[in-house]
Amino acid sequence: MAGHSKFKNIMHRKGAQDKKRSKIFSKLAKEITVAAKLGTPDPDMNPRLRTAIQAAKAQNMPNTNIERAIKRSQDAGGENYEEVRYEGFGAGGVGVIIETLTDNRNRTAGEVRSTFSKHGGNLGETGAVSFMFDRVGAIEFAGNAGSADEVFEAAIEAGAEDVESNDDGHTIYCDADALHEVVKALETTLGEPLSAAIAWKPQNSIELDDKNGETLLKMLEALEDSDDVQNVYANFEVSDVLMEKLGA
Repeated sequence: MAGHSKFKNIMHRKGAQDKKRSKIFSKLAKEITVAAKLGTPDPDMNPRLRTAIQAAKAQNMPNTNIERAIKRSQDAGGENYEEVRYEGFGAGGVGVIIETLTDNRNRTAGEVRSTFSKHGGNLGETGAVSFMFDRVGAIEFAGNAGSADEVFEAAIEAGAEDVESNDDGHTIYCDADALHEVVKALETTLGEPLSAAIAWKPQNSIELDDKNGETLLKMLEALEDSDDVQNVYANFEVSDVLMEKLGA
């Protein structure tokens, strides 16, 4: 998980693989439903819903699925999901942040705690890890959106704070509160982004050897497999060779 991908969640890095597609769509639909329920079903008036729909479209989620998820938010007696964040430490002392949407806090806490324990990690108190991360807006564009210089110039003009460019594309960072304004400005010069979301970006990363790296990656993937887990962030780097070996 070297360089640009050091904080992204496992599912996003792997993309919409066929074996993961159903689970990815389920998580995206849950976020759309919650966003619409907490605000308004109109994405033009609901920034969180707009972001959720954007993320769904980036994973090629059908419009019918998106519309169904929004409609579900208006159904009487529908499920109520609670947002719960967990923080802990994995192999090599790596800090891990897990964002969940759950209708059963006890079930989710038990699953998360068990996953940490099985992989040599330990769950901490809220705040034990997040102080090592910055809460930022993260906007991703494909490599053909422009050259590194062109994207950097457009990002600064739009009010962004930093840009990371590599062979996979461009990631633009901005103040979390300014995410939607920056996205709107960037769309006029770079087009529609692949994704735009509020994320946890590590201030520093821990470089792991292959043994700890493999253990940690397996733990992160196990966490992502939980239906209640929406996003996982961690402050580490491992070799590209290990990433390829594990198919991450």
